Amino acid sequence: MSGTKPLAVVTGGAGFIGSHMVDLLVSKGFRIHIVDNFVGGRMQNLQQHEHNPDVVVHECDIRSLAPTDTSFAGARYIFHFAGIGDIIPSIERPVDYMSTNVMGTVRVLEAARHGGAAKFVYAASSSCYGRAPIPTPETAPIGPEYPYALSKYQGEQAVFHWGKVYKMPVNSIRIFNAYGTRFRTSGAYGSVFGVFLAQKVNGKQLTRVGDGTQRRDWVYVSDVARAFYAAATAKQEQEVYNVGTGNPQTVNRLIELLGGDIVELPKRPGEPDCTWADISKIRRELGWEPKLVLEEGVRIMLEDLAYWREAPVWDVVKIAEATKTWFEYLKT
Repeated sequence: MSGTKPLAVVTGGAGFIGSHMVDLLVSKGFRIHIVDNFVGGRMQNLQQHEHNPDVVVHECDIRSLAPTDTSFAGARYIFHFAGIGDIIPSIERPVDYMSTNVMGTVRVLEAARHGGAAKFVYAASSSCYGRAPIPTPETAPIGPEYPYALSKYQGEQAVFHWGKVYKMPVNSIRIFNAYGTRFRTSGAYGSVFGVFLAQKVNGKQLTRVGDGTQRRDWVYVSDVARAFYAAATAKQEQEVYNVGTGNPQTVNRLIELLGGDIVELPKRPGEPDCTWADISKIRRELGWEPKLVLEEGVRIMLEDLAYWREAPVWDVVKIAEATKTWFEYLKT
């Protein structure tokens, strides 16, 4: 019976990484409560769970969560992915980002605390490091370059503060460059995957920023979900873990795997030349390893290329307009 299964709560469970977390938890025999406001859409995998009595969806903005929200009662694990991302919108609407990513996280923490959750795992961002030394360990200096990065880091600080004051068992995962199926199909300044795949399926040029030698630590989404599960089930508490591959690849390598003509755009201020996760801590303490190399991950995404057909297609003119604020505020 479903009532005998352990309960996990996934905030943002209709989103990119959250939806893969739901799939993993279902395979592990959990009941799942998804908390999501569906502003970012409803992932296709929810359709396969809609008749599953072990998966319950609670449509709610995390900023309005009550401390006594029954979705959290008796949960063994809380996986907190809900929030808003992207650089430019955070520069243009910083209050929204602080409200959702900081105070929304506080609301989730309170619901988890009052619900008696056994473990809370927070989805943090490697953007908190800014232009950090590479490879980047968890002990690297914090230097957020824009409001999104600041809001995610302050959300993380709230998580550890609740852990300290209220004796809640918490861990945080600093995600580097996650990619994979079901990635959002909007945004000119989010993942390069989303931009490139929409351009490719529509027969357009790939808009490469700079000369393409910049490197990114792309980590496949199913590997990210496994890292969160490892952080939840481990005995360790009050810990931060980087999640990447520890093997950054160039944008040019990604273009080579995808195939297609390119057009070059100016480099953007504040963007690091390389993101490179030092993952020795999570390997050592949790026994986690990334499984999918970039070549395999890209192959999987190309098999689902039709998913991107209806996505916004960004070109040079549209990207220049969308990133105007970026160059205005982040120029050095």
